[in-house]
Amino acid sequence: MASQDWFDRDFYKVLGVAKDVSEADLKKTYRKLARKYHPDSNSGDAKAEAKFKEISEAYSVLSDSEQRAEYDQVRAMGSGARFTPGGAGGQGGFEDVFGGMFGGAGRGNTQYTYQQTGAGGAGFEDILGGMFGGQGGFGSTTGGYRGYGAPTPGRDVTASATIDFVTATRGDTVSLQTAEGKTIRVKIPAGVADGQKIKVRGKGERSPDGGEPGNIVLTVHVRKHPVFEREGLNLRLTVPVTFVEATLGATIEVPTLDGDPVRLKVAPGTPSGRVLRVKGRGVTSSKGTGDLLAEVQVAVPSHLSDEARALLEEFVKVGPQENPRADILARSHT
Repeated sequence: MASQDWFDRDFYKVLGVAKDVSEADLKKTYRKLARKYHPDSNSGDAKAEAKFKEISEAYSVLSDSEQRAEYDQVRAMGSGARFTPGGAGGQGGFEDVFGGMFGGAGRGNTQYTYQQTGAGGAGFEDILGGMFGGQGGFGSTTGGYRGYGAPTPGRDVTASATIDFVTATRGDTVSLQTAEGKTIRVKIPAGVADGQKIKVRGKGERSPDGGEPGNIVLTVHVRKHPVFEREGLNLRLTVPVTFVEATLGATIEVPTLDGDPVRLKVAPGTPSGRVLRVKGRGVTSSKGTGDLLAEVQVAVPSHLSDEARALLEEFVKVGPQENPRADILARSHT
């Protein structure tokens, strides 16, 4: 960074912090601002990108204890200083400012020299680079977005885990093996859905320049259950009933995921497809608890004895003479 910038710019004001701000509060404030103005979150917004660079430059200086001390010393010299040519009646020149810093006695009486970089010797840029936090050049910076500001965070790592249906509804802890052979324990929350992603913060790749590590993004796959299906937090299953139960009504037992069956009343004349609801016997998660939805399906016997067939034929003679398809036949011509 050019030395004049340190005179002109108040990095504490850029970040909105006091001059005695602690390292922890400084870091917390920077992270908040960086998330707000990061180019990834403000695509195409030139003002946001410029602001991100500005706060990154400020943080890169104030987060380094040595650079911060130097910055405070330079600022203490007065924000009105300028590097202007010296002369009669004019403001102090370049050598006046740096003469004081290097022990000189003012314009025309400096005790230091500037030389080009040569073998074994430190040049002008090397001197200023050391003073103002450069890395071997005038105003150079390292780390961060496009060479500005704080270190680069580590990359995220993707992973996947397959769990059974019951584990997904109740939650559990699974073990993941990293590329380095390290075992990481990941908590699966109750009610996790198939395909849901879980972020494990700070367990991804390390930063290349001392920044925060990346995350693990875990995709959860849930095996199908032979009886139950998920509908959000509700559990659905199909419950077969006999022709007689559906016609005359009955009380039946229906399984639940926790193993204890519940008793449901099937009203007389219940058709296939009717859904019976059991409150609070679905999936429980941080978002609430779902219900158990039992869809009735009338089971038609595939084999009848001669006696049963004869009784059914008798029922046809005495039963209601109605055509269940009459309505759709009529509506198909409207």
